Amino acid sequence: MPPFLLPPSPVDSIDQYFATGYGGLGLQRAQTLGPEGTVEELRRAGLRGRGGAGFPTGRKWAGVLGQRGARRYLVANGAEGEPGTFKDRALLRANPYQFVEGVTIAASTIAAEEVFICLKRSFEREITAVTRAIAEFQEAGICRDCSMTVVAGPEEYLFGEEKAMLEVIEGNAPMPRLLPPHEHGLFATAPQAGWQATDARHGGPGRFESNPTLVNNVETLSNVTHLLARGAAWFRTMGTDQSPGMLVCTVVGDVVAPDVGEIELGTPLRTVIDAVGSGPADGSRVKAVFSGVANAVVTADQLEVPVSYEGLAAIGSGMGSGGFIVYDESACMVEVARQFSRFLHVESCGQCPPCKEGSAEITRRLELLEAGLAGEHHVAEMGGWLARVTDANRCYLGTEEQTVVASILRAFPEEFAQHLDGPGCPRPRPLPFPKIVDMAGGQVAYDENQHRKQPDWTYA
Repeated sequence: MPPFLLPPSPVDSIDQYFATGYGGLGLQRAQTLGPEGTVEELRRAGLRGRGGAGFPTGRKWAGVLGQRGARRYLVANGAEGEPGTFKDRALLRANPYQFVEGVTIAASTIAAEEVFICLKRSFEREITAVTRAIAEFQEAGICRDCSMTVVAGPEEYLFGEEKAMLEVIEGNAPMPRLLPPHEHGLFATAPQAGWQATDARHGGPGRFESNPTLVNNVETLSNVTHLLARGAAWFRTMGTDQSPGMLVCTVVGDVVAPDVGEIELGTPLRTVIDAVGSGPADGSRVKAVFSGVANAVVTADQLEVPVSYEGLAAIGSGMGSGGFIVYDESACMVEVARQFSRFLHVESCGQCPPCKEGSAEITRRLELLEAGLAGEHHVAEMGGWLARVTDANRCYLGTEEQTVVASILRAFPEEFAQHLDGPGCPRPRPLPFPKIVDMAGGQVAYDENQHRKQPDWTYA
């Protein structure tokens, strides 16, 4: 299928956007269908959220639309911080107008009082592109009365967690709330456990009258534009029955040319690695693939798995946000586990002690293993901490720690055993941590400061 989210050349003006032949048609169709008809079209199309969870978009919009709250808000999540992922930034660089139109459609459908577009303040190029697109939409008389605020947020991983994102919009640190946004939205005044009251603003008196807020990812909202312009039946000509459409994915790591590309959902992972990343580097063989740090490892014998929500779930993994980190046979999987565990420990907010303390203890034991200083009891202790790290968690980070580290232990027990024999790592190859700062021309720049970040979110 031909790509439609990533155009052959960047769309740099609203005139150029309208000249594509589809610019503005999605919004026109949404206005014709009305809120209920728009939601039903999304349901028929089967669009699923591209932020990682894969929740059905139509059901999510219907849930917010059906809430009793008098005021609703829309939040567009572009705080891309998942290791191995660059697709949202690629979309905003290639065509910010399809995204802004999708935002306008969503805001109109749920009758949002305000819209907040959240990007990291380090995403200067993307902030400029989105700000320009919003201004051009408003100057053209499209969504002239819409209130859209671009929020330049912190670098923290949890800024991308939807409950923590609401806290940032309200001027706080990215500390996840307990209740989801559709139950306890922006500027709500109804209390909830673990929530700090702020100055009253509009909120309702009860749990389900607390400013229900819709949070959608950049890629999800960009898809909405095309889906409505061309129809649910067209959208379902791509992908699989349970995972319709195309996916903008990132491939980095031990590949010839790290890149972002648009693939049809259901394409085998091996084909995705070859098509987007130009295959394994220097004739080497793939040993392991991770979809970010939230899902179980995909091993070499599983590379024919379809890249779809149901396909990756069938092998005990997940698609995440479509960012695939590839490691070849020269990579040490104990070092990979150590890096992933340390990242999650550092980025944990500390509100749930089992998560912060458990990830710290797991990381310490992985550090000892990698240095060849651990005994079998350290591995056993790590298993105990993995079982408890998710206790009382209010976000998914503890589950990520448990899932990804445990999957590496299960998939590569021989490498852990080799480290017990000492005196050091049998595969002492430096591995960059795949948190992406920039990508272009088959080259990737990783965050060189991440290794200096401390558990209190300061830098050494």
